[in-house]
Amino acid sequence: MNPYEKKRRWKFFLLVFAIVIGAASVFYSDFFVKKMEREERLQFELYVKVTEQSFNMYDDDRYTGVIDLIRTNNKLPVIMTDGNDDIIGYQGLDSIKTYYNVDDNKLENYDPEYFARQLKIMRKQHPRIPITGLDGKRWFIYHKDTPTLTQLRYFPYIQLSVIALFLLTAYVAFSSARKAEQDQVWVGMAKETAHQLGTPISSLMAWVELIKSRFNAEEDPLIAEMENDIKRLEVITDRFSKIGSKPIVEDHVMYTVIYNFVQYFKLRTSDKIIFSITGDDQVRALLNVPLFDWVTENLLKNAANAIENEGKITINIIENLAKEEVFIDVSDTGKGIARSKFDAVFQPGYTTRKRGWGLGLSLTKRIIENYHNGQIFVKESELGKGTTFRIILKSSITYEPTSNT
Repeated sequence: MNPYEKKRRWKFFLLVFAIVIGAASVFYSDFFVKKMEREERLQFELYVKVTEQSFNMYDDDRYTGVIDLIRTNNKLPVIMTDGNDDIIGYQGLDSIKTYYNVDDNKLENYDPEYFARQLKIMRKQHPRIPITGLDGKRWFIYHKDTPTLTQLRYFPYIQLSVIALFLLTAYVAFSSARKAEQDQVWVGMAKETAHQLGTPISSLMAWVELIKSRFNAEEDPLIAEMENDIKRLEVITDRFSKIGSKPIVEDHVMYTVIYNFVQYFKLRTSDKIIFSITGDDQVRALLNVPLFDWVTENLLKNAANAIENEGKITINIIENLAKEEVFIDVSDTGKGIARSKFDAVFQPGYTTRKRGWGLGLSLTKRIIENYHNGQIFVKESELGKGTTFRIILKSSITYEPTSNT
């Protein structure tokens, strides 16, 4: 299992663990909510019975105190209506919205809209209970949940949201810090590698010059290829030395840059793979040649590895005048990539090769996006038929649209 798959598995386990904790928290809170609902229901039923009995014993002083005590201790918001559903009494609602004048036996500062809203809420939450009121008339009592029960019902979701926000913030902060630390390590290793390669490259150049002069091999093609490889090592050293610093991008003809590298690369690849460069050979773009050669190398290596026997690698250069962009499509006739892996192939550590490190496309994406302000993605792929990667760069020429006069 490659590092990328291990990382995904750990993330999956952590996600499952978080879901289990969240579900347990919601379940535990729901248990208390239901218990409190049962207690409030029993309290409401007791209130209804006491209220109904109070109409039959309102002139019996022996029970008046007990009845008033029970009704006064009721904390549930309730509304009493007559047979026409007109409000005739209430308890546990906002005292500011209405004031009952005991002396005049009437409601003052009555807010009908407020009571209409409360009655509507009560109808939705719980069924009404009929009672026998004064003179044997049929009345009804409604109630709704207490503010405490309502808050308890929504509390676990608020709690989970706060915890999730905290975990997300912590994850982003730690990931950023870890990424910055890893970047510093890689930058240091890259610059040290460039420094260490400098001495043997200089020695190789001297040895080649010595061979040429001693054996009179100025025109020997093998010596010429050795010189090309040494120059290639110089380019690689220059690449490593540029990591961590802002490279200089300049105006270049895309076809020339790609052609020069393909000529070097195809001599070191199987003869069964055919290379083709198509499109506009005059398109210009802003880029850093050593770093872009690195991008081209990674894409061509992946394309060559995807071709098992014989096949073709095509690089098509397209200019988008409307957006002042240049498209470079690198296509192969290899084994293809599953659609579910289009994004995963750019993750560090992802590879399908047993001896691969899974860093080529990740580095390619960073070079294009961070150093060239461009884009790279899998344009299309089909298993068994091949893959096309697309690079988008800024054009170095600004075109002004012509107007018809």
